[in-house]
Amino acid sequence: MKTNINRGYFFALTSAVFLSTTAVFIRYLTQTFHIPPLMLAFWRDVFVVCTLAPVLGVGQPSLLKVDRKHIPYLIAYGFVLAVFNSLWTLSVAINGAAVATVMVYCSAGFTVVLGRWLLKESLNWAKITAVIISLAGCALVSGAFEPGAWTIQSSGILTGILTGVLAGLCYASYSLMGRSASQRGLNPWTTLVYTFGFATLFLLGVNLAGGGRLPGSVNPAGDFLWLGNAWGGWGILLLLAAVPTLAGFGLYNVSLSFLPSSVANLIATLEPVFTTVTARIFLGERLKTVQILGGLMILGSVILIRIYENGQSSKITRSGELHGVAK
Repeated sequence: MKTNINRGYFFALTSAVFLSTTAVFIRYLTQTFHIPPLMLAFWRDVFVVCTLAPVLGVGQPSLLKVDRKHIPYLIAYGFVLAVFNSLWTLSVAINGAAVATVMVYCSAGFTVVLGRWLLKESLNWAKITAVIISLAGCALVSGAFEPGAWTIQSSGILTGILTGVLAGLCYASYSLMGRSASQRGLNPWTTLVYTFGFATLFLLGVNLAGGGRLPGSVNPAGDFLWLGNAWGGWGILLLLAAVPTLAGFGLYNVSLSFLPSSVANLIATLEPVFTTVTARIFLGERLKTVQILGGLMILGSVILIRIYENGQSSKITRSGELHGVAK
């Protein structure tokens, strides 16, 4: 049991490292090629499927097969992923990156509460404390502590808050559905290729229906090939899909096979820390003292959970040994 937990932590931490590089790729694509965010999300999902499906088809074709009874669930899972990607993009457009980052990581609180309600996961003082510490740390790392970060036009305050909170709720739902998929016996990579496949279809619909009216959507339909003959841009987009997205989401799904969704999502809150470090290395952005403090708080929340679980595992082991001696 302890070995499985260690594997879960390893996969979740590695996932956070990969996902944290996503911002660098997206920033480069949006600033250099001005590709609309929802269009970027669509092509990102397309390339994930086009990369993963052939690999599975050649290496382990059995993973592309799924029982019909699971299809409705995978469609719903893909829909949640598409909605999360869309709301996250809209939240950034309305609220700004700092506020959107803090709001999306309210998913840690949602996951703990919903995990207890829907999946009967444990709810204890360590998880509650860790959620509070990690959210505070996210606020410091993202820069949301600065007054200017919370400047939202008065007419869009309610829309901004609702979009940001709903993005966090969708992220929590994604985590819970990943845990549930594992409990259903679905392989994490099978789940990934199908959910991204269905999310691609949903994002296609969002872009067509948005018609330029939604922030980040395209108008007209011809703009789907936004990058045109900019092969460098297509290459970066393919790299974005094949490395941080595929590895990040894939390993996160794998971690959900070993960890409760609430714990995996708490570990994911390390992503802003890694993103800050990545931005410092590749974009030359400086780390502020308060951001370092925030990163230590997030790391501390994960360590707190790990220490608590180690203690619980030791108690269970000792109890079992004593029970065996008594027999």
